[in-house]
Amino acid sequence: MIDYDKLMAYDIPEVRQSYGPRECAFYALSIGVGQDPMDRADLSFVGAGPLTPFPTLPLVLGHPGFWLSNPDTGVDAVRLVHGGQGITLHAPLPSEGTVVGKTRVVGIIDKGEGRGALLYSEKQLRDADTGALYATTRSTTFLRGDGGFGGPAGPVKAFHIVPDTAPEIVHETVTRPEQALWYRWNGDNNPLHLDPDVAAKAGFERPILHGLCSLGIAAHGLVATLCEGDPQRLKGLDARFTATVTPGETLRTEIWGDGSFRTRAVERDVVVIGNGLAQVA
Repeated sequence: MIDYDKLMAYDIPEVRQSYGPRECAFYALSIGVGQDPMDRADLSFVGAGPLTPFPTLPLVLGHPGFWLSNPDTGVDAVRLVHGGQGITLHAPLPSEGTVVGKTRVVGIIDKGEGRGALLYSEKQLRDADTGALYATTRSTTFLRGDGGFGGPAGPVKAFHIVPDTAPEIVHETVTRPEQALWYRWNGDNNPLHLDPDVAAKAGFERPILHGLCSLGIAAHGLVATLCEGDPQRLKGLDARFTATVTPGETLRTEIWGDGSFRTRAVERDVVVIGNGLAQVA
């Protein structure tokens, strides 16, 4: 069972990581960038010519790994799912360097017995030498098996409401059946995305795609359309994961001019990323 005070003060070790063109290109490829090898704007993200790191790369750099699987957290790690994600981009990443990521728990909400809990965490990604802040990432984890521990019932973060009009822009990406197997090498070793037995224990027919992979796919759509191919214009985004994605599905990101977005699994007509809002310069 969760010990609220202990988990709020849980020391997640900082992660120092060196990266270069290989890591930048791999991340972009793992979120489906480069599926059209004739798209010149995409080629810069995958190392065909001068390399530009894709703007959501800070989501995976300095990542602490599946720390919630540590027994001393008190969390039922098999039943947790990624509930939401945000990122604020303070400065563009260079194409190579060394960064330090420090993650901390910033809130825990007890939804009640049988209703689970929400864990809010934040990561700051800084240059290892200068301390310059590149990005702040915000994560919501839904602890499906951990409600009723006596923690606070709020405040629960509010999500953006997308317009009730038809989207102005649509961008589609066909995910690959093995995409989760590739994406995990960005540093997310949760077996839910790899091991069929673990997926079955969690109630899924097969391993599911990482939420951050789906969000990267949505961000690719935002950069390609709303940002007109200029990654520097994307300053941040926030969204909620509303349903799981099975690798191989087609993801359609629906976008409005104010930065609102959502992503739909086309074959099931299910919104898998909702309440999205991008900050675009």
